[in-house]
Amino acid sequence: MIEILFDTFLLLFVVIDPVGLAPMFVALTPGESAADRRRMAVRGTVLAGVVLVTFALVGEALLAALRISLPAFRIAGGLLLFLLAIDMVFARHSGVRGPTHREQVEAEQKRDISVFPLAIPLIAGPGAITTILLATSRGGDSVATLGAVLAMLVVVLLLALAALLAATRLTRILGETGTNVVGRVLGIVLAALAVQFVLDGLRAGLSLS
Repeated sequence: MIEILFDTFLLLFVVIDPVGLAPMFVALTPGESAADRRRMAVRGTVLAGVVLVTFALVGEALLAALRISLPAFRIAGGLLLFLLAIDMVFARHSGVRGPTHREQVEAEQKRDISVFPLAIPLIAGPGAITTILLATSRGGDSVATLGAVLAMLVVVLLLALAALLAATRLTRILGETGTNVVGRVLGIVLAALAVQFVLDGLRAGLSLS
């Protein structure tokens, strides 16, 4: 159980990347008051939490309905997380990690970014959803595993909210270079974890054949 707690926290922290959220949040809310930024940060985090909790609860049933085996999903999920890791290592933003260029331009014209792009895809993006599904699938139907995953999700979301609330100060302290350094280090860790998911999926798939 300790291993599941640690792995889930590490994966969610790396994928959601609270430190990396701060500069993007500041860039998307120019001229907004502190109260408006605080409101959008809280609302966006709560909405993202609802999306991720929903996938944690119904994810395995969804995979079963689509006739997707867990080994196949582990392999696909590992590959997706590896692409995300590449984005982090090279400090670039694609549709895997956040909004595309056109989506960001659209978001900059909005007064309220709490739903898009903050909740989705910045917090509850493809990487985070994949991580939740992979984490919950490790314990099968275990209630304890589900509870551990949800607990770690809440912890990471609280860290993300704290980073958003302190986004201006955090961005000023770290700067773009500091943020990219943190992202690159986390990206290397994520790459290793992603490869492990692929290996686990291959091993489980071969054992079934």
